[in-house]
Amino acid sequence: MSPALSNSYPAVVLHGPEHLRLESRTPSPPNQGEAQVQVMATGLCGSDLHYYKHGRNGDFALRSPLILGHEAAGMVTALGPGVTNLRVGQRVAIEAGVYCGACKLCKEGRYNLCPNMQFCSSAKTHPHRDGTLQGRMNHPARLLHPISDSTTFEQAALAEPLSVVLHAARRADFQSGQTALILGAGAVGLLACALAKAHGAKEIVAVDIEPQRLEFAKEQGFATTTYTLPRGPRPASPEEGLERAKETATKLKNGTGNMDGFDVVFECTGVEPCIQAGVHCATTGGKLVLVGMGTPAAMFPLSAAALREVDVIGVFRYHHTYPEALRLIGSGALAGIEKMVTHRFALEDARAAFELLAKGGDDKSGMVIKVMVGQDY
Repeated sequence: MSPALSNSYPAVVLHGPEHLRLESRTPSPPNQGEAQVQVMATGLCGSDLHYYKHGRNGDFALRSPLILGHEAAGMVTALGPGVTNLRVGQRVAIEAGVYCGACKLCKEGRYNLCPNMQFCSSAKTHPHRDGTLQGRMNHPARLLHPISDSTTFEQAALAEPLSVVLHAARRADFQSGQTALILGAGAVGLLACALAKAHGAKEIVAVDIEPQRLEFAKEQGFATTTYTLPRGPRPASPEEGLERAKETATKLKNGTGNMDGFDVVFECTGVEPCIQAGVHCATTGGKLVLVGMGTPAAMFPLSAAALREVDVIGVFRYHHTYPEALRLIGSGALAGIEKMVTHRFALEDARAAFELLAKGGDDKSGMVIKVMVGQDY
């Protein structure tokens, strides 16, 4: 049951680094081809946190106030002219990237690479396109995906990060019976583990520096084996870093009984040493999929990849993934992923949600995986 609608709604607006304001907005009717959605749940992710802490995410800097959030689901409250694929009251997942549909890449089906893309909560384009940390929003109806009655709003919100790893698995042509190494056991890494399991992986090895996250992955059955990377001092030189990454990969493979390496390595951290180690962890003729984003210019062991024909595959967001992601969630094939939601906050308490995410842990569980902000909390 959704809260009663009023003539205004709250919006969490970022005006600068750590400068969030709770503002009141007046709804406008949806335009041609749009529907209005009452946003019920939004998952916070790393890009949201970068904007909150620094007012920017990589090269994309805030140029005007912006509503954050893009992992979301809600309920349709109004239909714009020409919308026939939805109905008022329908529960939907919100695909956040609004692509042009007319450029070469869109026509080829790779709309995630659309040069005219406007992505909710991203400062790449200006005027910015507001995100989902608001009571209501108008959005293209073609990017609103119905969810089953058995799927919760929180589960549907997870379809966004799940879409990233689903796109990664498609790019890697991941097959049943293959072995998978997942570097990083954050939300995206855990979803990669769960997806590899649903795809019939022979073995799934999860790697992280936090034992508690790995325990969670094992307890939920997402991973068959886990490996804790030791924390160490920063290398004295780039060359030392490359050599250390190779040694780390050897220890990891031997320690997990995969001396020949893994068919597909999903690198979900974006951290330079993990990217480097990932090349050596892939089997000869295997694949390294760069899912995480973080290091803009990494030292890379190119020869090690080329001489063993390790395919290095880039991943940027997703395309045509939402129906399959929601089908997997609704079917129970990814049982347990809802337990990744470790903390929940009301929309009015979004600042506390961001501070918890920045801290990375709390005084009770000590572990933060996915923080949800919504209207029913």
